Amino acid sequence: MSDHSKPFRLVVSNPAQPPAIAGVYLITDQGERLVERVRMALTGGVSVVQYRAKGRERGACLAEGGELRRLCLGFGVPFIVNDDVRLARELDADGVHLGQDDGSVAAARELLGTGRIIGKSTHNLDEALQAERDGADYIGFGAMYPTDSKAVAHIPGTAGLAAIRERIKLPVVAIGGITTSNACRVIDAGADALAVISSVLSSPRPGIAAAELKLLFNRNRPFPRGTVLTVAGSDSGGGAGIQADIKVITLLGSYAASVLTALTAQNTRGVSSIHGLPPSFVIDQLATVLSDIPVDVIKTGMLHTPAIISALAERLGERQAMIPLVIDPVMIAKGGAALMELDSINVFREQLLPLAYLLTPNIPEAERLLGRPVRSEQEMEQAARDLHALGAANVLIKGGHLTGRHSIDVLFDGSECRTFSGERIFSSNTHGTGCSFASAVATFLAQGEPLRGAVEKGKQFITTAIRLARPLGKGHSPVNHFAAARQIDR
Repeated sequence: MSDHSKPFRLVVSNPAQPPAIAGVYLITDQGERLVERVRMALTGGVSVVQYRAKGRERGACLAEGGELRRLCLGFGVPFIVNDDVRLARELDADGVHLGQDDGSVAAARELLGTGRIIGKSTHNLDEALQAERDGADYIGFGAMYPTDSKAVAHIPGTAGLAAIRERIKLPVVAIGGITTSNACRVIDAGADALAVISSVLSSPRPGIAAAELKLLFNRNRPFPRGTVLTVAGSDSGGGAGIQADIKVITLLGSYAASVLTALTAQNTRGVSSIHGLPPSFVIDQLATVLSDIPVDVIKTGMLHTPAIISALAERLGERQAMIPLVIDPVMIAKGGAALMELDSINVFREQLLPLAYLLTPNIPEAERLLGRPVRSEQEMEQAARDLHALGAANVLIKGGHLTGRHSIDVLFDGSECRTFSGERIFSSNTHGTGCSFASAVATFLAQGEPLRGAVEKGKQFITTAIRLARPLGKGHSPVNHFAAARQIDR
């Protein structure tokens, strides 16, 4: 065929479309180690970075902004400059965010070119509609709450956000005083993104703070809502381990993926034998799932050997994108069999525990990790603080092994302790309580519940599952996952 006879191909060149604005929208502060703190926040799932450099010398802005721009490129998130269109152009930023007095959208578009993101701050419906008519790609709307970062003359709040939501087709970035404690109300009012500064960048662990906020956006997704990956051993009797985890995750309305660490020959009377899997195969399972399925929360149970614990910690620690990790330090089966080798405890404490978003030991497990007895609610609180000091971001100590009319669990979040009380049910039908409780909390986190809400709902679930359990087998019968899930308000 000659060159003249080749088929003609029409190529249509469409102007570049800017990426949609959604999720955790991070605005920078003027504090020390800014680039490093932003890097940590990006690992937690920040989806946009806005560089705010008011009052800084131009050369310093170009140097710092250039570092942040390269960082955002590496994470694949838009880099936006606050107010200054010329600085945005010099930094080759993805866009600019304009205040009401910072010039027009059209002028910014002309200077930056097509395909760049232009945002506009608004405070009421008229300003929002005008920004939409002017061709903005998104609007900032607020303030939601009072804030220390700037003086706020008008606070439309979540009611104002809800009022404009139906009228505005553009993505809405809610701004002003947003924290993990009030973010759910802002999302429920219709925010596509949450603009945050100190709630992430002032945190001692910005990645964790960003990951918490990111998870909250799952709350309005259809069921199955969120994905939980369980890394645990198999229970052939089906009452605990990975079988219980998958039941809980599925019955509560999330998608369950799994990584097996060990096989057990087990029934309600105990464990007769354990076959640990090679660490390389455990990691192969993990890598294969994570390379394909978007996972919101990872929950671990029985890890068994130091080699598996070390390999898991290494692989999770080297990931660029952080996934919140709920660690249930399974050490002893209900029948008394050891599920974690003795020399595994030090490896667990030193390598995996510091990666935990939430550590969920019962009292015997907390005692083993700390090397001392825990005999009261007060000692539970101190144990939670001490385990947090070892590196876990949050610690939930389960008090089922104490006595009294109520079963008290203690949550320490790094700043304060909170107790969760449930009816103490005197029953031998408690096989799988620890696995099921931790999996329920992980599931509610994946569905967009904040930590305290997830623990509270998890506590309600496991208390109900114990209360409704029916005898099965000749030993410790499993809890009733099915009946408990039907009674949970989702």
